[in-house]
Amino acid sequence: MTEQTTPPSRMRRMLDSDLFYAFRTSPVAVVSAAVALLLILAAVFAPLVATTNPFDPAGLNLMNGFTPPMQDNAFTGENFLLGTDDQGRDVFSTILYGMRISLFVGVSAVLFAMVLGIVLGLLAGYLGGWTDTVIMRAADVQLTFPSILVAMLIFGIAKGITPIEYRDQMAIWVLILAIGLSDWVQFARVVRGATLVERGKDYVSAARLIGRPSIVIMLRHILPNVISPVLVIATISLALAIIAEATLSFLGVGAPPTQPSLGTLIRVGQQFLFSGEWWILFFPACTLLALALSVNLLGDWLRDALNPRLK
Repeated sequence: MTEQTTPPSRMRRMLDSDLFYAFRTSPVAVVSAAVALLLILAAVFAPLVATTNPFDPAGLNLMNGFTPPMQDNAFTGENFLLGTDDQGRDVFSTILYGMRISLFVGVSAVLFAMVLGIVLGLLAGYLGGWTDTVIMRAADVQLTFPSILVAMLIFGIAKGITPIEYRDQMAIWVLILAIGLSDWVQFARVVRGATLVERGKDYVSAARLIGRPSIVIMLRHILPNVISPVLVIATISLALAIIAEATLSFLGVGAPPTQPSLGTLIRVGQQFLFSGEWWILFFPACTLLALALSVNLLGDWLRDALNPRLK
């Protein structure tokens, strides 16, 4: 009588996979993942980690303004880990809350661009003809302009048609729309190229023969086979989206002053850099650098790990 072996659990299969082995043997990937995870958790649990709510006017004390890091305030005697800004807000708390805005905008913009790019890429690659021509020519035209300028143009148009009384409330969503619409092209081009390869394979022909609708073939048969490069692009695009949000906010066309992101904090700190209050700019800039760099390095590692030519 033979013993029936218990199949390995999903967690065990994941731990034994080649991808996880490549991850744990790459020091750069491990350190980048640890830094990114630490920053993301700090942002998500900002209300629990931050010492104060820096965006609550009732909790601000202007007498705490321009307190250097790790030094007692001359008037109130309070001590702040990373100092305070011109309004007396704790810089450590403003970074945590500002990072929440930056991450929310970055993740939402990438998801929007990914969904839009996948849909257009599948349509262009599978249907071909005039559909392919129109979508790809639109992508080529957009690629002739820098993405940050496209985002600024879309942001300006969307904000212009938004009623004045709703502009501050809608600013974050307009920012997501602007960055997402400026970043869909690379998703669409990659998905289109992979779809052109997949649509000529036998499993697609078999699905056509049994009468499967085109939408079902694209979503249930072709999409799972083209999703790997899309995930790599999404990881790298997340870092670029965070930087794009910070750039727009630094230029004054991004997050509103009532919901400042890391870019807004850097813009505020830049005003006081040459008057000696260096910490107002330095710490938000270092946080943005660490967040974008760690996510970008993770994306580079994932691209190499999923590239069969490098195995």
